[in-house]
Amino acid sequence: MTDKHVRIYTDGACEGNPGPGGIGFVILLEGSEVEFLQGYRHTTNNRMELMAAIAGLEHLKKKCTATIYSDSKYLVDAVTQGWASSWRENGYVRKGGIRVPNADLWERLLPLIEEHEVHFSWVKGHAGDPHNERADHLSYAAIEEELIEDEGYLRQLELEKLAPSKITEVGQPCRKCGTPVIKKKPRGKPKAGQSSYYEYYLFCPECETRYFVEKAKREINQGNLF
Repeated sequence: MTDKHVRIYTDGACEGNPGPGGIGFVILLEGSEVEFLQGYRHTTNNRMELMAAIAGLEHLKKKCTATIYSDSKYLVDAVTQGWASSWRENGYVRKGGIRVPNADLWERLLPLIEEHEVHFSWVKGHAGDPHNERADHLSYAAIEEELIEDEGYLRQLELEKLAPSKITEVGQPCRKCGTPVIKKKPRGKPKAGQSSYYEYYLFCPECETRYFVEKAKREINQGNLF
């Protein structure tokens, strides 16, 4: 398969979002087709879109050139626009210390993209493409089959309980290093032309990450703070 070009049509489905979900893919190579489906008890639609792409690439036994066709803008744009690579470089933590959702799946997908020569192409869903329609059918059919646990999603839920992704209170653990955050006041006064300012922010004394919380935001009326 090294010199072959493989086409992989993937799709994910979820009833409830979160809820029971499924993945499906169709692999096309030299006139032959391979189909796959798998259902999960509790997951999200975006996770299913990612898992379908992962499952399709993991099915390849040799290094090859592949194009993944997906109707998920979330998946295709994150890869083609470079967002996923940036998330990885930043430790899957966004500005303000908010965790990137589904980091466990991006950690699986990005190495597969680098292992093979993978291209991503967005296709409009339910627009008559027979292979996209087939992948869609497989993903929903999977929900009616024997379901397994999405272990990564369960861990994600547990982590969110222990350490919410949004820092809003003093004492919550920093998303980067786990140190309890403290309250600090910004230095200086708001600059001319600002429409709002933060009365305080939450600060990690260990790694110096700052968290700006909505309840500390103050609007500036008519350019006068007082």
